[in-house]
Amino acid sequence: MFGYVNIYKPELKMKDFYKYKAYYCGLCKTLKDRYGRLGQMTLSYDMTFLIILLTSLYESNTVRQQNRCMIHPVKKHDTLYNEITEYVADMNIALSYYHLLDDWQDEKRITGLAGSKALKKAYKRIRNKYPRQCEGIKNSLHRLNEYEKNQETNIDIVSRCFGELMSELFVYRQDMWEENLRKVGFYLGKFIYILDAYDDLEKDIKNKSYNPLITISKTSSYEENCLNMLTMMMAETTKEFEKLPCLLDIDILRNILYEGVWTKLNTKNKRNEKEGTKL
Repeated sequence: MFGYVNIYKPELKMKDFYKYKAYYCGLCKTLKDRYGRLGQMTLSYDMTFLIILLTSLYESNTVRQQNRCMIHPVKKHDTLYNEITEYVADMNIALSYYHLLDDWQDEKRITGLAGSKALKKAYKRIRNKYPRQCEGIKNSLHRLNEYEKNQETNIDIVSRCFGELMSELFVYRQDMWEENLRKVGFYLGKFIYILDAYDDLEKDIKNKSYNPLITISKTSSYEENCLNMLTMMMAETTKEFEKLPCLLDIDILRNILYEGVWTKLNTKNKRNEKEGTKL
């Protein structure tokens, strides 16, 4: 994942910050326990948000433990985990499997071949347990690859693929909250894709890599259009989020959705201020 869906620490109470870290550490430990070091390497802030959202919505019975790890070998730290943590860990592995497989099939990267082979057995178990989500990941990434091969320049069409992928992951249960969760995932997924394309633009131009924003980046209204797209995606995301009856950890969730998601963009803008390219 991309790391855009994160907290904004300056506006978060310390008790909420430590609880967020405990969820994050819970996902890290679950990935290691279930899938080893390779699984642990798929850890992301984006998926930690999904754990907190689904835990709040479904009020899952959460276990708090204290553990040591490689990052904190001396002092024990809190970890929070539940059935949602296990679900999100499985989705992390499924996403990583297809990402590594694409690296091998499209670019013949040896790391992609080795990684996908290492995760293949685990992925098969996950696919049997969550066929809908895995099929959604497969289909969305396949369409993304086709758009890349065809050099599609319509960012709305391309970002829709990642939005649809995320919408499947956000639907943990097909119940009365499915529609709202699907929309939260869809618009947040589009936001992530657009922001990642914006963030990588200079690098992609330099490396002659595919980026659907390259064509419109040459227009005078490029920065304004990107900001409008991102703002629109988050407006839709938060509108659907506020329809969910989430009370537990609501301050953490709102901190992420209203402030945290903009952190990397704001950091990039500060770097660009001297060059006069602020978004």
